[in-house]
Amino acid sequence: MPSPTGLFTDYTVPEGTLDEVFSDFSHHYSRYPAIREVFDELSAGDFQRLNESAKLSFLNQGITYAVYSEDGGGKEKIFPFDLFPRIIDQEEWVQLQMGLEQRNTALNLFLKDVYGPRAILKEKIVPEDLVMSSTHYVKGMEDFQPRGGIYTHVCGTDLVRHTDGKFYVLEDNLRSPSGVSYVLSNRAAMKRTLYGMFRQVPVEEVSDYPAMLLQTLQSVAAPRDESPRCVVLTPGPFNSAYYEHSLLARLMDCDLVEGPDLYVDDDTVYLKTISGRQRVDVIYRRIDDAYLDPEVFRPDSMLGVAGLMRAYAKGRVTIVNAPGTGIADDKAICAYVPDMIRFYLKQEPIISNVPTYICGRPEDLKYTLEHLSELVVKPVDMSGGYGVMICDRLNQAELDELAKKIQADPRNFIAQPKIMLSTHSTYIEDKNSFAPRHIDLRTFTLLGADKTRILKGGLTRVALKEGSLIVNSSQGGGSKDTWVIA
Repeated sequence: MPSPTGLFTDYTVPEGTLDEVFSDFSHHYSRYPAIREVFDELSAGDFQRLNESAKLSFLNQGITYAVYSEDGGGKEKIFPFDLFPRIIDQEEWVQLQMGLEQRNTALNLFLKDVYGPRAILKEKIVPEDLVMSSTHYVKGMEDFQPRGGIYTHVCGTDLVRHTDGKFYVLEDNLRSPSGVSYVLSNRAAMKRTLYGMFRQVPVEEVSDYPAMLLQTLQSVAAPRDESPRCVVLTPGPFNSAYYEHSLLARLMDCDLVEGPDLYVDDDTVYLKTISGRQRVDVIYRRIDDAYLDPEVFRPDSMLGVAGLMRAYAKGRVTIVNAPGTGIADDKAICAYVPDMIRFYLKQEPIISNVPTYICGRPEDLKYTLEHLSELVVKPVDMSGGYGVMICDRLNQAELDELAKKIQADPRNFIAQPKIMLSTHSTYIEDKNSFAPRHIDLRTFTLLGADKTRILKGGLTRVALKEGSLIVNSSQGGGSKDTWVIA
């Protein structure tokens, strides 16, 4: 490792950790030293001013979040953003892109199968009880196929790089994956603050994502004489991802709507406007299944649209993503995706899974309980980093309590070996210097009836707390601009 200088003077890579900026590995970006030199030419004061400029940009755009895990949680803060980009070379990205298309194609075929002939369950490749016991199974989707055969139009795949230099899939997000607004905002902030760097490094563009998303939505609309009307359905401004909902609606030139803005008449969905009602063809929903339609799901829901599922069943409207997709991003199901790829596509997985022990399987439960102190335990149904237990940090009493919880409800837990996520140089404000922090990568794949589109980049999430492996913003994490070399 070269000797760090300037803002990196005290930079030390922890033993047993792969640092994407300072470590040599098979896919390291060879021009990282040139990027470091750009930062080394800045004084600490100059960089602090640039950082404050980027923060002000985020504040002016309303890019905030709440950390509910902290004391007095729920207070809105500026979303932490780091000016040192994470870079992925073209050769590695091509492989990742192929792997993402392969994986998400197989997951979509799995949903089509499970709600149809159930061949993979009959062959006992995926346990039937694991699928049918999922709280996200929607009986109304049985024997119904969405337009174009697409269930998971918007897919978020979380990848981590291990100390062997390779990417692994940590989990899939198939209901309503969020975070792409930060990808767009990060890039805009980088171009305003450090525009000169883009003249030195050829970077793939990310600003085309809203157009890609709109094309995907339009591809699954029912054919009619007029251009399809697509809307973004939001729970409202108090939702933590409302900024994303409003940004995507604006950039796609679509209406941002709440449940009361829509109604169903004669199994057709309409939008109320000052010019009269307008037929809606595609709803990009950012609310959970449970709140979609009070006639089918929660009768007390004020967020959805009564009769929506009737219109959907008649093919008069398309819901993106389809109801019931949550069975495929259950963390226990994730372990079976390599088998899905082999079953449906007759291929070997291009991107490997992080090894997973499914506590609902007796042999995996036994292993988990015997090796609990070495593992990371996660609830199968929670997101945002909530409920994750890194067991080598627990005392014996805490381990005993966790073991009792797992034994009481093994279906609700999976365990994984502790993967030492790669680190990346990250600006730490209170030290006014750079330090290594663990990172992951959320990628975005769009499955349309016409083609598959993959954003060339993604959201690099950063665990800002020293030594932490939890990167989620809801747990105090931040983000970086992700540069894929063009």
